[in-house]
Amino acid sequence: MRLDTAEYAHSVEFMCTRLDVSKSGYYDWRNRPESATAQRRNELKPLIRQAFDMSDGTYGHRRIHAQLRRWGSTAGLELVRWLMRELGLEPCQPRPKRFGITQAAAGEVPDLVQREFTAEAPGE
Repeated sequence: MRLDTAEYAHSVEFMCTRLDVSKSGYYDWRNRPESATAQRRNELKPLIRQAFDMSDGTYGHRRIHAQLRRWGSTAGLELVRWLMRELGLEPCQPRPKRFGITQAAAGEVPDLVQREFTAEAPGE
């Protein structure tokens, strides 16, 4: 269900009346140039994406933040986290390799002691 169709759209005059805003004030706000904060965030987004792609999608916001600092770009940790969420970048953390006893026993294990450990009855 899309809400941006003409069926649900209201006129600017109607919305300005409801929000108690003048039409000239709305158009002035809409045509305003981009703020310095928005420009800075737009500059950081390609750098964050580049660092994420260089890590094969494994770096989280802390490592991306450290990489940006190494590149000489200053940004706060929470800003990097927020921008990564906005870009839809979710790190894939590979699980550590852990080997259990069953995996080691599956292969051929040499008998280095060469002793007989079989018993005729329990407790012998």
